[in-house]
Amino acid sequence: MPLSSLILASAVGAGPSAGRPSGLKVLTAGAFKSVVVALAPEYEKASGNTVVIANDTVGALAKRIEAGETFDVVVMTPNAIDELAAQGKVVPGSRTDLVRVGVGVMVKAGAAKPDISTVDAFTAAVLAARSVSYIDPASGGSSGIYVARLLERLGIADQVKPKQRLKQGGYVADYISSGEAELGIHQISEIVPAPGVTLVGPLPKEIQNYTVYAAGIGAATKHMDAAKALIAVLLGPSAQALFRSKGMEAVAE
Repeated sequence: MPLSSLILASAVGAGPSAGRPSGLKVLTAGAFKSVVVALAPEYEKASGNTVVIANDTVGALAKRIEAGETFDVVVMTPNAIDELAAQGKVVPGSRTDLVRVGVGVMVKAGAAKPDISTVDAFTAAVLAARSVSYIDPASGGSSGIYVARLLERLGIADQVKPKQRLKQGGYVADYISSGEAELGIHQISEIVPAPGVTLVGPLPKEIQNYTVYAAGIGAATKHMDAAKALIAVLLGPSAQALFRSKGMEAVAE
């Protein structure tokens, strides 16, 4: 029997007398929320436990945890989990890398797709757009921080600033579908399922940036086996199929 099945079987057989949680608290950052929401029913059916999900940016979640918020499982970037483990907030050695997602460009459904096949073409498309939207870096979102730095690196930040429409967390696609912005830059997994927008494509490989999502177990959890079982589901066959449908990729070895 695979390890993930063994962990799930252990959680299912634990029963209330073994301290089975009535609600396993999961904190998840950014693009991974939709994955946890989609897979939670599989875990709940197999274990009899419920999952309580809270979502925020990586930066905001880190601040909440540092301030004392307790949880059973957290999904965020590997570096953030490592830092929390060093602070005694996450169980050392519990980090499990799950998936990675690249950054892409979107336009409103039905709109012409600009050429973004090269760095020069992407730069020209951004400069030609009447307005550009991405996550506000100040909110702590990893894609917004990267895009802001990328625009600086390309030497076009000052030109883009007057026409940028910064999104305070959530979905950049909201601004694109509503017409508030013409061109959107966000993680591909936040573009693919969004209604009213079309994925133009990923950033050119020379400027692509992958956000890795990893899971860690809260140091204060009283439900270690249940937390491990949930992480096993987040790595299982259903998760792999879901990752592909959302434009996510397996973490490179």
